[in-house]
Amino acid sequence: MRPIIFSKMDLSHSGLFGYIEDLQELTIIERPVRRSLKTPEEIERLTVDEELSDIERAVYLLSSGQDIQGTSVVANLPVLMRQNPAETLRRVLPKIREVLHVAGVEMQLTAAVSFLTVLQEESVSIHTYSHSFLHIILQNLEHRDAGVSNAWLETLLAVIEALPKETVRHEILNPLVSKAQLSQTLQSRLISCKIMGKVANKFEAHLIKREVLPLVKSLCQDVEYEVRTCMCRQMEHVARGIGTELTKTVVLPELVELARDESSSVRLAAFETLVNLLDMFDADDRSQTVLPLVKSFCEKSFKAEESILVSLSFHLGKLCNGLYGIFTPEQHLRFLEFYKKLSTLGLQQENGHNDNQLHLQTLEQEKKYISVRKNCAYNFPAMIVFVDPKNFHLELYSIFFCLCHDPEVPVRYTMAISFFEVAKLLNSDVYTIHKELVTLLQDESLEVLDALVGHLPEILELMTNGGENSGSESKLLSIPDLIPALTTAEQRAATSLKWRTHEKLLQKYACLPHIISSDQIYYRFLHRMLTIILTNNVLPVQKAAARTLCVYLRYNRKQEQRHEVIQKLIEQLGQGKSYWNRLRFLDTCEFIMELFSKSFFCKYFFLPVLELTHDPVANVRMKLCCLLPKVKSTLKIPTDKHLLQQLELCIRKLLCQEKDKDVLTIVKRTVLELDRMEISVDAFQKRFYENDLLDQEKERQEHLLLEMEHLEKEKQKKEGRSTNINDKMFEKKRRDSKTSSVLAKSINLSISGSSSGTSAGKEEKKSKLVRSQSFSTQVLHPKYSNIDKCPNKNSATGYTSSVPGLGKSCMLSFSDDSFRTHSAGNSGNAAFPSSCSRNLFNSADQKSNGNKESQSRKMSM
Repeated sequence: MRPIIFSKMDLSHSGLFGYIEDLQELTIIERPVRRSLKTPEEIERLTVDEELSDIERAVYLLSSGQDIQGTSVVANLPVLMRQNPAETLRRVLPKIREVLHVAGVEMQLTAAVSFLTVLQEESVSIHTYSHSFLHIILQNLEHRDAGVSNAWLETLLAVIEALPKETVRHEILNPLVSKAQLSQTLQSRLISCKIMGKVANKFEAHLIKREVLPLVKSLCQDVEYEVRTCMCRQMEHVARGIGTELTKTVVLPELVELARDESSSVRLAAFETLVNLLDMFDADDRSQTVLPLVKSFCEKSFKAEESILVSLSFHLGKLCNGLYGIFTPEQHLRFLEFYKKLSTLGLQQENGHNDNQLHLQTLEQEKKYISVRKNCAYNFPAMIVFVDPKNFHLELYSIFFCLCHDPEVPVRYTMAISFFEVAKLLNSDVYTIHKELVTLLQDESLEVLDALVGHLPEILELMTNGGENSGSESKLLSIPDLIPALTTAEQRAATSLKWRTHEKLLQKYACLPHIISSDQIYYRFLHRMLTIILTNNVLPVQKAAARTLCVYLRYNRKQEQRHEVIQKLIEQLGQGKSYWNRLRFLDTCEFIMELFSKSFFCKYFFLPVLELTHDPVANVRMKLCCLLPKVKSTLKIPTDKHLLQQLELCIRKLLCQEKDKDVLTIVKRTVLELDRMEISVDAFQKRFYENDLLDQEKERQEHLLLEMEHLEKEKQKKEGRSTNINDKMFEKKRRDSKTSSVLAKSINLSISGSSSGTSAGKEEKKSKLVRSQSFSTQVLHPKYSNIDKCPNKNSATGYTSSVPGLGKSCMLSFSDDSFRTHSAGNSGNAAFPSSCSRNLFNSADQKSNGNKESQSRKMSM
């Protein structure tokens, strides 16, 4: 085998020298990297005397330093203004003004940000700022670089809001008249348009009408479409500044003209401005001017050269609700159908488009269609308001289904975000969208799940409690589908790398005790949370699972299950082999102290926590020491005096036996904090009144859960006992019915000597039955009054009779073995020596035999 390996590896001299040459080339490549570092001469030039003050250093660097040093001084300007504003304005700011004339793009952008920061921090008065900084901003406003110019413009627009009116008028508005002329550059006119929109909200309407509106009209008629577009977008601010009347007479005609502009970008800007100003137009303007324009936009939106389709789909909800009052039924239906058409655009073959056009769609068209459907998903809540939530299932449910099952993630993501709004609008009809909730929970994209989880508690609460009009069946049927969807969503988030989504999901799952039953949580979610704590590697996810588990434990209604979970927490976390699990046990104990009462923590977790003072890992002991003040706050004197002694003993052992320096430092700090703490007593104190009241409420709720569990157990026992009694009654009556004929014959034979015929026997039976009923009701009622209530509670089983005294006789007939023996033998003197007991038995036996027909009839019913 070796010759084969050497034949594959070229180990000849030429091969070795080739490898050596390659290594030498690598060393040659590294040399220029080393040479690119600063030389001693350059380091000398960058070195500054350390004895210089901050102001002197800044002046020196701006005067003779390099560009990067000057940029650092400009970035540090807000700090200098806070420390020494007078000297900064006198010495540093003039140097910055000189440097900015020849500065590069980086320093210009840094200066714009620094000037804005100085304004926001209010380091100087607004008068001083306008005197010192405003001229520098205006000088650099028309920088040749577009990015720099926009940065200075944003700073100026922010400054205009803070400047007094007179300063704005003299320093900004007056020069603006010349800057907005056609003779000025395109950049200058664009800047003028944006300043116009900002200034319009600064002055009164009459001043705007006299000085601003003429400039606005001239810019709306500019020869460059960029200027017309920019001014059109600022018309909304102008309209808000001049009021409704001037908007109707001046702004609306300009917008109508711009809506018919030859440039598509101008038409788009005019359309969006009209939509934003709908609230300023009266009904006549909306019906006669705005609505025809909107119709024309809708008709032309599907043309290939039109760019308005995406914007129209985005503003359609606002348009439909803004024009709702002037729609005829036909127009209402037309706009609804238009929305439905946009919601499925690109998913199916549309009428009016040939096959070749659909098959040759470009990637750009596909992106446009996805944006349109995404905007339709964004506007879905508005469209529910438009059609009325009562008509949702008839008009919009099919569109809702399509959007929730859209093949593109952005569309489903938008639907997941707006799902809560849809659920709120549907209110009692929210059960109709339960299937879509399950679909989005099981979506393959975690982005969709993350968007849905944000309002998941509110959505689930509406799903379970919102459908009052839908009946209880729909709410009960919704839960079995929801629980698998919730578990699937958690497992998919757990297997992904997006741990933040998993953490968020676990936090929101804490709402489930208010949604589903305690047993469902115990078997489907609680153990899963414990598994996450034990196996997951992300600390925030583990903490979220621990807190949610504590919430589940808090609302668990079975004491046996609670004890099982507590035992697992102590054994698998508190006594776990991994120190990481023991650390998570301490985190869980923090949540226990937050959610449960003090007595609960002291009963189950106080001593297991103190056992960790002997933990072999220093990190566990450190965390425990930090937790001890909270642990001590759970004690109440004198009830928990023995626990306080245990705590003090553990602290003494830590002080005496601890060898780790870091742990010992924390122990000493904790001891001082524990000494300053005051322990609350069992009685209320003023200083702890609120905390004690809250703890009392928690304890009351815990006792209430125990009482509810006890009552449920008693109810189950009673139901089981009543079921057994009814079964015995049924068996007894069945046996009586079988032996009734034999008993009847024996009775007839025994009384044949004293009775001459069958009619006399029947009369005697009736008289005995009446006597036995009256006797049983008089004698047995005080003693067995509580027994009489049992059959009535379970009357639904069909085994009890409405005849008075029958329930008592049935109870007595099998409450003792002597009763059954006496009935079988038909002997009146064998079982009871006293006449009272004999009469009692005879009455019960005769009544059961005498009423066999009525009993059998009632049993059949």
